Amino acid sequence: MGNAFMDDHFLLESPVAQALYHDYAKQMPIIDYHCHLSPQEILENKRYRNLTEVWLYGDHYKWRAMRANGIDEALITGDADDYEKFLAYARTVPLLIGNPLYHWTHLELRRYFGIEEPLNADTAPRIWEQANAMLAGDGFATRDFITKSDVRVICTTDDPTDSLEYHRMIQEDPTFHVAVLPSFRPDKGLEINGSGFLPWIAKLEQVTGLAITDYAALLAALERRVDYFHAAQCRVSDHGLNEVPYAAGTEAEAAAAFAKALAGETVSLQEEQLYKTSLLVYLGRQYAKRGWVMQYHMNVLRNNNTPALNRIGVDAGYDSVNDGVMARPLSRLLDAVETAGGLPKTILYSLNPAHNHVIGSMIGNFQGGGIAGKIQFGSGWWFNDTKEGMIAQMKSLAELGMLSRFVGMLTDSRSFLSFTRHEYFRRILCNLLGEWVVKGEYPDDRQQLGAIVQQICYDNASQYFPFRVHR
Repeated sequence: MGNAFMDDHFLLESPVAQALYHDYAKQMPIIDYHCHLSPQEILENKRYRNLTEVWLYGDHYKWRAMRANGIDEALITGDADDYEKFLAYARTVPLLIGNPLYHWTHLELRRYFGIEEPLNADTAPRIWEQANAMLAGDGFATRDFITKSDVRVICTTDDPTDSLEYHRMIQEDPTFHVAVLPSFRPDKGLEINGSGFLPWIAKLEQVTGLAITDYAALLAALERRVDYFHAAQCRVSDHGLNEVPYAAGTEAEAAAAFAKALAGETVSLQEEQLYKTSLLVYLGRQYAKRGWVMQYHMNVLRNNNTPALNRIGVDAGYDSVNDGVMARPLSRLLDAVETAGGLPKTILYSLNPAHNHVIGSMIGNFQGGGIAGKIQFGSGWWFNDTKEGMIAQMKSLAELGMLSRFVGMLTDSRSFLSFTRHEYFRRILCNLLGEWVVKGEYPDDRQQLGAIVQQICYDNASQYFPFRVHR
């Protein structure tokens, strides 16, 4: 007979894997170094009216699945009743065989609500009532979900023009001992041809008090905001590079492109690449000077459905994997940052799994400085945080680099119930290591294996990121 559905040994196919998870991985805390959680909701310790609000609002993974199941948009992002939306998702879940959503859904129900029966149309009314009754009681506000998951650090995603007022107030709260830190994400300042570029420049002027009349003034304003974020304990930057830019050129050429954009003129593709390259090199130098970690999230094809974008907006489940050329521009960009003043610690992610060996080999070109795992191959991200996607990422890293120095999993989520994705990752990690032991590819040295597991789950991240943790 096979295993029971999601029993204690879920995804753990050997005694070695079971021991590694239960004895070493399970109890490790969490550093969630990249997510999209709301610092305001953490500050206010938000409570939720019902399961739909905490579970389905803002979750584009679930929205995509519901659309694929033929659910009307009114029951997804529209104005339908929350209970009807929940029932629509409940009808969808049994059909998600092979999709990580099926596992995530039931991990969340089990770990936070103690609900072990599978969600479907028949069980939905009971699950709705039980979860809602628990949400109405003590221990089910935003901060409770964080502390129950033993999260030590949360890094949100923040525009350089953000006031960071919620982060500061959380940090001053003596009753909450989780470090909630900002991340510096200047994407809007890179998209020189975007419709939001000039309004963003105006906002940057407002928050810095600087008149941004030329490229030098832009760089000064950005450095001022880097210092502002640093004072708010930010130690991580992030860049969403849908396509990796690179064009060799001078700062004067980048300045000329910026001047054209300020004048309302369209910037050519070559000029755009020059500008982006120059700005990324400058910012990389700023991060390195302050000891920050830099992240590149690459190869997303965003907002593919224009009518849906106009109706619903961004981040609504209409993005997909990009297949743009990456190896050469990424190599030249990283080399330019290194040449200009030295790469900071850097984490590279690609949404396209075809690039696993590109990144797995690329990181070796820039390791060094006496820093273990200075350049990281980031965890399976978005469409790759599936079972097979995470295995493929870890295998590429192991084959081409050093899996033992990996800084592990992140949620990249807007949901406070998503911390169970760390459990999902840890079970998959332990099973992969156990598989290698069972095949005779690594000795059954539990002490060494356990140390590797705990390093990947928490210790590496704790040492890699220069956070001031509150414990």
